[in-house]
Amino acid sequence: YHPAPLSEKALPDTFVVQTSVLYSIPVSYTIVSGDDKGYFMIHSSSGIIRTTKNLKLEDFPVTFNVRATDSTDAAVFNEATVKVEVIDENDFPPVFPSSLLEATLAENLTPTQIVQLKAQDNDTGRNGFLTYGILNGHGLKFRINETTGVLYSNTTFDYEEEPTEYQVVVYAEDDGIPEKKRGYCTVVIKITD
Repeated sequence: YHPAPLSEKALPDTFVVQTSVLYSIPVSYTIVSGDDKGYFMIHSSSGIIRTTKNLKLEDFPVTFNVRATDSTDAAVFNEATVKVEVIDENDFPPVFPSSLLEATLAENLTPTQIVQLKAQDNDTGRNGFLTYGILNGHGLKFRINETTGVLYSNTTFDYEEEPTEYQVVVYAEDDGIPEKKRGYCTVVIKITD
């Protein structure tokens, strides 16, 4: 048996799977080995397995054996393996070390790297995999490398003609399940003479 993975947030008494045997008389189901930490219980007559307590992601996957025993003769039984996996929920949003950064950019420069942004996400796997984007790029004057988090200018700035300060809102987004989460950082870019 390999039931659908459980959420790490599954509550005690969550249905896992129903085991069954083809046999002419009633049997008694028991968990005989493998569930060392006592995460599961089995209903002796229905074969339904449920959780007994909150699940710790680091303890999984768990593979245990279920035995179906003839109710009139304990020497007659059969066993099956049950493998239970737990999926990591997306608990944390990405976080930048600071929600506000200042950077300077000299006028008349060809498009160039401005600043490297780096967010942290305390989730593991795809829930902690980050991509970067810009919420407001001031009409494509700025761009960000979605993998590295490096913010670039896309054009040449003139201190005398344009605004001398831009606020670019950057986000980091995780690849979380069931939903993606975002963290934000505002980069204040000052054009220097």
